[in-house]
Amino acid sequence: MDSTPEQSAVLESHDPQRVSSMRRVFIGPFGLRAGWSLLIYFTILFFIIFSGHVIQQHVEAKHSHSVITTRPIDSSVPVTKSLAAAPMLTRTFFEDMAFPILLLLSWLMAAAEHRKLSAFGLGGVHSLSRFLAGAAWGFLAMSLLIVILHGFHLLSFDSRLLHGLAIFRWGFIQFFAFLFVGLVEEYAFRGYLQFTLTRGLVCIGNLVSRPHARVIAFWLASSITSVLFLLAHTHNSGENKLGLLQVFVAGIVFVIALWRTGSLWWAIGFHMAWDWAQSFLYGVPDSGGLMQGRLFATHAIGNSFFSGGTDGPEGSVFCIPILLLVIVVLFFTHTSPQPSLEINS
Repeated sequence: MDSTPEQSAVLESHDPQRVSSMRRVFIGPFGLRAGWSLLIYFTILFFIIFSGHVIQQHVEAKHSHSVITTRPIDSSVPVTKSLAAAPMLTRTFFEDMAFPILLLLSWLMAAAEHRKLSAFGLGGVHSLSRFLAGAAWGFLAMSLLIVILHGFHLLSFDSRLLHGLAIFRWGFIQFFAFLFVGLVEEYAFRGYLQFTLTRGLVCIGNLVSRPHARVIAFWLASSITSVLFLLAHTHNSGENKLGLLQVFVAGIVFVIALWRTGSLWWAIGFHMAWDWAQSFLYGVPDSGGLMQGRLFATHAIGNSFFSGGTDGPEGSVFCIPILLLVIVVLFFTHTSPQPSLEINS
């Protein structure tokens, strides 16, 4: 007796070989295959970023229009600095708002993949101490770079812009602003994305050297995330080619911090303190942008190859040895626990 189409479908669905083949399409040795995970992740993220970009442009356009129309005609205060600086702080706070969205998205992906949320870089032991250590080194590294530039007469401190309680108020505001910048940028590029790319590239690592497959996969993924980190900074005004190169190097530094400490907390602390020191404390451009509420007014002197020019200290050739020194510090101060590729929640 011939079976109906419905019965045939049921029989096919119970065919072990067919089920096994279908399963291999979606499931690999580390759970849901990385390609499918990234497709889902980026589809959701695209719609979130697009919506946020539209809102951000509307707010910045409204703010700029307000600055221009409310400025007195006979004012002697240059309008260029306020227009250049204010949107920078606005963009920073919009970036800050992305962290809970990224965290929620990662939580959803962790649930779907049956993983721990902490696997994406915010777990590990000694989180606070590693954050504070990273912050200390970030502050020291930027301070050393500023001392070098000032010592070689490549950077001039023109005047102090803040006095009294305003120093503490703006310092506090920018501390939290850059704390979230560190959280967002480290988690966006070296959190879920780094983890998922690594597990997806293990197959390539196996082709090269099976005993070292995981290490190879990690550094292949690191190269990709560091390039993406560079590309994310290309839209910054005042950025130069040397500065972009050093953004890539900084991405490698942060990946090494992840590798040596097993989490993102050292890199988050370093990133926060580095940005806070240059943008608030020293008042220099950060990737080509000036921050509203900075402590000092400064300007670069001489050849931009040495001074950084409109890019700021990050665009100076002297930034390279500073970043290399940070790598040496990481190798001498931390072991290498290597982030896990666990799959069970």
